Parts: sequence; structure tokens; C-alpha cells
Amino acid sequence: MERRLTTILSADVAGYSRLMERDEAGTLAELMERQTAIINPLIDRGGGRIVKTLGDGFLAEFGSPVNAVTFAVDMQQASEARNANLPEDRRMSFRIGINLSDVIVEQNDVFGEGVNVATRLQAVAEPGSVFISDSLHQQVERQLPFNFENAGKRQLKDTSGLTQAWRVAGSSTHGHGRRRGGDGHQASIAVLPFVNMSGDPEQDYFSDGITEDIITDLSKISALFVVSRNTAFTYKGTTEDLDRVASRLGVQYLLEGSVRKVNDRVRITAQLIDGRTNGHVWAERYDRKFEDIFELQDDISHAIVDALRLKMLPNERETITQRATYNSEAYRFYLMGRSFFHRGHTRRFLRLAKQMFQRALDLEPDYAAAHAGIADCNSHLLDAGDTSITTNEIFEQSERALAIDANLAEAHASKGLALYTAGRYEEAEANFERAIALKPDLFEAYFFYGRNCFNRGQYGKAAELFGKAAELKSDDFRSLGLQSMCFQSLGRLDEMRSSAKAALARTEAAVAERPDDADALAFGAGLLAALGESDRTRDWAERASIIEPDDFYMHYNIACAFAILGEKELALDRLERIMGPTTLRSLQEFMLHDSDLDVLREHPRFAEILKKLGD
Repeated sequence: MERRLTTILSADVAGYSRLMERDEAGTLAELMERQTAIINPLIDRGGGRIVKTLGDGFLAEFGSPVNAVTFAVDMQQASEARNANLPEDRRMSFRIGINLSDVIVEQNDVFGEGVNVATRLQAVAEPGSVFISDSLHQQVERQLPFNFENAGKRQLKDTSGLTQAWRVAGSSTHGHGRRRGGDGHQASIAVLPFVNMSGDPEQDYFSDGITEDIITDLSKISALFVVSRNTAFTYKGTTEDLDRVASRLGVQYLLEGSVRKVNDRVRITAQLIDGRTNGHVWAERYDRKFEDIFELQDDISHAIVDALRLKMLPNERETITQRATYNSEAYRFYLMGRSFFHRGHTRRFLRLAKQMFQRALDLEPDYAAAHAGIADCNSHLLDAGDTSITTNEIFEQSERALAIDANLAEAHASKGLALYTAGRYEEAEANFERAIALKPDLFEAYFFYGRNCFNRGQYGKAAELFGKAAELKSDDFRSLGLQSMCFQSLGRLDEMRSSAKAALARTEAAVAERPDDADALAFGAGLLAALGESDRTRDWAERASIIEPDDFYMHYNIACAFAILGEKELALDRLERIMGPTTLRSLQEFMLHDSDLDVLREHPRFAEILKKLGD
């Protein structure tokens, strides 16, 4: 038995029973989504660990009191940001209590009065708030940029006396959030997604691209704290009051705007808002030729620097004007290619993406990101059975990208994917690690790295990487679906079902937006099968087959769905159509590790398929 001084955090969902009564499956899926996208990454960042989950909550331990309180505030703000996109009756608010005390540790669990105090503080906390003990308050009050409100002396459950409690201001609507300006930054800002005013939803790729580039430019300024792209984009399409958004994100300023592109003209309006007063700090309307788009972006970034009176290092003013290309049309085609690539991994969208990247290269041959984009498309197309593409061709494309820009994270991720496709997993790992070091929020690096680990049987690490990918791209269903497969292989069945439910929720949203998305339908069929919805499984499988009758991914995913349902002959029919001597090593090994196919492994026809793969 071990005793140690540590920080214990207890959290639960307020009104959980009501949410479950209204929608049990949806509530469980939403809770798992928050666990994956918000809680786990923040726990890791703070150096904490989850001791145990408790139905609607969890108990966590932190070695650092400062990190525990920072985690709690960041978690509440991220959770509230997510609530902004949900109907009021589906919003989920947490209560958090934290205590610094001596506890007993046995077999990774924690016991003692110190734990009880944390759980009792959580019980009296308001929804969306963080309550801390007096001992913890004394430890952190001078070390954190938060306000601490005296919550009074509380009668906690099963205690004889009164316990002093403190509320961390900014963790709920009871106080103003942390407005970052310290920690080496002169100011803080969130760039909200610019609104597409063209009247054509297909032009979203352009307004999103403009937003992302402005975020990238401003992030190069050391004096300015910039909220990440993925956090900012959770507010896309919302109409929440700006002062509430600023408070939840913990920033002083917000940049919002709109984009309208008509023929060879582009019109952008931008306004910088003081999140404390809702007042306009700066606003401008730009009406330029499209060929001047980069100059326009530079003007916006410099205007913000001037409006906030930021002190820039000598090289920063030059750095924010550096572009991957200065050809506006090449840039436009690149954004289109990226949009198609992320729509789905069917041959149709991959070929469209490849065409757009190639158009960009026709205009700008040294566009490194476009070379990396083609390498990614070719890797997926080869993965999907397109025999017109060779592994050497993919290596050449990714190496060309790195020759142009050795520090392009996307190019390192691209090369890692090419190495994975060839079954060279250790070399691939080095490239994925390098990509993440260069760009810690690059979705592709985590997603492809997760697949690489899965093929090596490293299911625990793969699950973590897929979880991080799911956090970075909130509409991606594949990462959560693959994470559920990892949990299945690890025997963690509750987590498997939770991940599958969260993945299905994202898949259903994708199908609702694009009913002809065969990739989502086929992938979703496997999730439905795993969750016991056999009728919907068959319906989605049939729809996917009609839309993309010759697609490898579609056949493989439907085979998995039929296998889960126990319809072995139908599953084997699909596998026999796509598996053979020319199948890539990465796909062969993925199949060997895929727990969805376990029911087939003793079947003679499956043995024949394996024999063909080995020939």
C-alpha cells in the first residue's frame, strides 16, 4: 500500500438521468465523443491519468495542481464550445471538484478522505463550473491567470464540519473566463470561420481555406496567442453571441468575416471584435481581383497586428507573408483538391482530388503541398486496387515535395503513407513522428500513423492516435471507427461500443449531408452491424453497392459488415472479389489484424484467400 500527496479531480455530467431518458443511445455517443475529442487529449497534455470511469463521470489524478486546474478550465470551455452546436435539450454540462491531499494508492486506484472531498466538491458545484478545495487554492492562486471566487463554506455530504470551497472563475457562466494575454503573449485571438456568401455551398472550400491561412499567418506571431483551427471551426455555422464565444475560448479578441467570389473578383469583409465589450476594434472591406488574394491576406494579418499594437520580432513580419505558392489559380485548385480528398476515400473523390492537385501543379510545378496531395491520392487509389499506380510513383511524388520544402509536415506524412503502403512500417513511423513534430495538429499524420500501428499489432498506441485524429477533425468517422476496432482487439468492449456509437453518429451526419456518399454508407454498415442493427446494415450495404459497384474499400467494408452479422458466405464473396496476389502488403496485413473478420478465419474459403495472398 502506497501513500502520496497528489491532486484528485472528480467530474460528472449534470442531469445525466434526464439526458438518458430522452435519448439513451445519443447521450452515450455524445459522452464518448467528448471523452475522445476533449477529455483524453487534455488529460494527456496535463500529464494526468484517468483512474477510473464512473458511468457518467470519471476520477482523475494529476501530479501537478496547476495542471489539474488548467485541465478543468480548458475542459469546461471546450465542452461549452461543443454545446453551442447542439440543441438545448441535448447539451451536456459537467461538474468538477478538485482536491489536493494525501491519498492511498493501491493497484492504480486511489482511496481515502482526499478522494472523498473531491467527489463531494463536485456534487455541490454548479453545472459547467469547477470547485476546488482550500488546500488546492492556496497552492495555485498565485500561479494561474484565473480569478478564484469565494464559494463559501459548504456542508459536504457525510462530513460534520463546513468545508471552504473556491469557484474557478471562467469555468462557467458565473464569471469571466481567462483572457489570455500573459504567458509571453501580448494578446489573444480566435479567427472564426469566414462565412461563404457566394450562395453556392460548394464554394465553402474557398472560405474555409481563407480562414485557415489567416490562422496560420497569425500563429507565426510570437506575441499573439491564436486558438487552433480545429477549436475555432466548432463555431462554423453558429450564431452565438460573440462575447460568450470569447469567454468560452478564453481570448480577448475575435476575428470574423465573410467571403464572396464572383468570376475573377473576390470580396472579403473582416472585423476585429473586442470580446470583453463586443465593440469593433477594426473593420475593413476588400474588393480585389482574385489574383491579388495573397496580398489581401497579408493586408488582413498586418491590419490586426497594427490594431492590437503587437510587437513583432524582426523576421516575423516577413514570415507571415511567405506562401507555399504565389499563383492564385494554383492555390484555388489546391483548396479544391483538399476539399475532395476529405470528402471520402472512394475512387471518385480521390480521382477528382488528384485532378485538382495536378491542375495546381500545371500552374505551379514547385507547389510542394500539391505534390504531397497527389502522393496521398495515389496511395489511397493503390490501396483501393488501382493497378495503374506503382509504389515507386508515390515515393517519387512525396520525395519531390520534400525536395521543395523539407519542413512541410504534409510531405512527411505523405511519405509515411507511401512507406506504410509498401509495408515498410518502421520507416513510416519516423516520417509520421517528424510530421507531428513539425505540425502537431495535422490530422493526416495521426490518422495514417494509427493505421501503421494497427498493422503492427500495436492496438493501444493505434487507439490513442485514432482518438487524436478524431479530436482534430470533428466530422471524421473513420478514425473513431478504427479506434473501436482497436478496443475490440484489446478486449475493451465497453470502449469499443462507445467509440462505435460515436463513429456512427458522425457517419449518419455525413450520409444526411450527402446521401450518395458510398464511403460513409459502406463504413457505416460495419458500425451498424457491430451495434446490432442488422436491417440498417443491409440497407446501407445495398445502397453503397449501387453507388460504387467497383470500389475496393466499399467491398472490403461490406465484407466486414456481413462477417459481423454472421453471414459468412456473403462476406467471403466480397473478399474474393478484391483479394489476390497483387493485393498490397499493407492491405493483407490490415486484414490479418482486422477483428471484424475473426469469424471467418476457420472457414476453408478464407484459407484459400490467404493462400492466394501468399502466392
